[in-house]
Amino acid sequence: MESSGLTALAHGLSAFTVFRGLLAEPGMAALRQFLLSGDLNDRLDSYGRFVAALAGDEYCLDAYLRRLIFSDENAVVVHFARTGTVAPAAAANARAELSILSTLSALTTEDMWAGIDYGGYLPQYETHGADFREEYNQRLLYLGRYGYGIFSTAAMFRIDGTEIVPVESADEITLDRFVGYEAERQKVLANTIALLEGRPAANVLLCGDAGTGKSSTVKACVNELSRRGLRLIELRKDQLYQLPMVLGRIRGNPLKFILFIDDLSFNQNDDCFSMLKAALEGSASAKAPNAVIYATSNRRHIVKERFSERETGDDIHRNDTLQELLSLSERFGLTVYFERPNKPLYLDIVHRLAERCGIDMDQADLDREAEAFALRRGSRSARAAEQFINSMRT
Repeated sequence: MESSGLTALAHGLSAFTVFRGLLAEPGMAALRQFLLSGDLNDRLDSYGRFVAALAGDEYCLDAYLRRLIFSDENAVVVHFARTGTVAPAAAANARAELSILSTLSALTTEDMWAGIDYGGYLPQYETHGADFREEYNQRLLYLGRYGYGIFSTAAMFRIDGTEIVPVESADEITLDRFVGYEAERQKVLANTIALLEGRPAANVLLCGDAGTGKSSTVKACVNELSRRGLRLIELRKDQLYQLPMVLGRIRGNPLKFILFIDDLSFNQNDDCFSMLKAALEGSASAKAPNAVIYATSNRRHIVKERFSERETGDDIHRNDTLQELLSLSERFGLTVYFERPNKPLYLDIVHRLAERCGIDMDQADLDREAEAFALRRGSRSARAAEQFINSMRT
C-alpha cells in the first residue's frame, strides 16, 4: 500500500468515535504512530511495539483486532443491548469505522513497509483479513449468547478492587467428570437453565459437608452453559458491600449471571449480613432480573450462633432477632444439601472413578485401601475418593 493510503488509514483511526476506546490499547497506539511517522528509527520502534502486542493472539492481526472490537464496551453496543435499536448517526459511524478496521486487518508486513528503504530484520505477523461490518452485525444479533465488553472475554470473573476482571486459570471442570450426587447437581443445573431461558429461577444455597462438590457443581454448570450466555461473578464475603456496584454493572445486560459466594458464613454482628439479606429479598438497589445468587456453605444455618446469645440480654425483642439470624438460609429459594457419603456411596464413587481411570485392581483390595485412606483423612467424601484414586495413579 502506498504511503498516502497508510496516512489516510491513520487519519481515519484518529477520527474514531464509536470505537475510540481501541485507540488507547498499546498496540493500536503503536500502529498509529508507525503510520504517521516519517523517521526510520521511530518507525522501527513503533512497529516492534505493534507486533509485540499481537503475541497474545498468536501474532495474527485480524484475530487481535477481532478481540479488541468484540470486547469494546461502546455506546452503540450498550444501547443496542438495552433497546434493540441504534440511532442512524451512530450506525453510520460504526459502519465507517468497521470498514477502516477491515482494511487495516488486511495489511501485511510488505504493505506496511512498501516504499521504505530498509533492508534489515522486520518482525513478522500473519493476517487473513476480515469483514468486521458483517461480523459485528452478526455479533449484535446474538449478544445474549456472546456478550460484550469484559463479559465477552471469559466465563468466570472476580472482583478486584472496584473492577470486575476475568478469573485467570479458571476451573475447567465439566459435569461429566462428577461421580455421585446426580440428583443434587440436577437441581442446580435445572435452576440455572431456567435462568437462561427467562423462566423464574431461585437463589440457591448449596450446603453440606466439605469435599462433596458444592463449589465444583456451580463452576461445572457455568462451563456447561457459558456458550448459551451464562457468566459467573465470584465475590468473597468481605466484598458483599459491592453487590450494588456489581448489580449496576450487569443490569440490562443480555447475558445471565450467577453471583457466586463460596464458603459463606456470618457472625451475628457481621456488616455484610444486611447486604446479602437485601439482595435475597430483592430490594430495589440490590436486584437484577438477569442474575441469581448461588452460595455454598458447610453450615445449614449460615449465621453462627452461640448458646450465650440465647441468654436474656438488653434486646427487648430477642426472639425476633434470633429468628432473623437463623432464617437467612431460608431466604434462598432453593436449598440443595450435599450430605457426606456413607460407606456404600463412598465406595461406589471409588469404583466408578477407578474404572474411568483404568485402575485394574481386585475390588476387595480396592475397597480396603479406599477405606484406610478415608480413615487417615478423617472422613469419607467425594473429594477423598478422588484423592485416593489420584494417589493410586502415581
